[in-house]
Amino acid sequence: MWPFGKSTAERVKDAINENPVLAPLNLQVSEKGGVVTVTGRVPRQSVTGLITMMAQGINGVKSVDISGVAVDQLAAGPAQPAPTAPTPSVTEIAPSTGNMNARPSDDMDAEVQEIEDNSRIAKAVLSAIRSNGELADDPIDVLQSGKTVILRGVVDNDHEQRLLEKVARGVEGVSGVDLSGVRVAQGAKEMAKEKDADTGDTVYVVKAGDSLSSIAERYYGDPMQYKKIAHFNNISNPDLIHPGDRIRIPG
Repeated sequence: MWPFGKSTAERVKDAINENPVLAPLNLQVSEKGGVVTVTGRVPRQSVTGLITMMAQGINGVKSVDISGVAVDQLAAGPAQPAPTAPTPSVTEIAPSTGNMNARPSDDMDAEVQEIEDNSRIAKAVLSAIRSNGELADDPIDVLQSGKTVILRGVVDNDHEQRLLEKVARGVEGVSGVDLSGVRVAQGAKEMAKEKDADTGDTVYVVKAGDSLSSIAERYYGDPMQYKKIAHFNNISNPDLIHPGDRIRIPG
């Protein structure tokens, strides 16, 4: 369950997969120390800026490296001179009534520009959340759907959930706020700190008196999810864990 069972890279990948322009491109995402690296191929240079914008709305992302994103040669290459028009034959095709100068790629550029502009709103919302003293340490991601911002994550109490919506609605350009992906869990700020510095994975250090079922209750709200944690960490005996063990929490 986000945010505790998904790494930063996985959450960036989720955001990319929900974007209509980026989803079909099968981009690969990795992360280390807050630096997100995206690799793959895109059809237009304009799409690279969109990748950066989308990633910057994800909590924990410090910078985005797109040096491994290749732009399709046909789309990126210099314009070629138009071929010499052939001599018309006796039978000619009637001229089109549409715009002969319009190109399919223009439509993509326009779509990318619109999504990129909207993503700037998501980035501004995330900045506003980080600037708020009560919300700054809450693990919140901000995604975009048109002028509506989609918030995902966890806050400590109902007051913070209401405050989160208020802060988001106060950002210029926001027409709607979707809070369906935000849940309330006491101690969310502390749990969010339990991260592997290199991978962004959630890692819990076992304390005296802990059991896998109590750890599952902590992260999932369901003690029966202990089987999922045991399987993910190759723990053959769920009753046998020790203080100091580092247990990764799966998504």
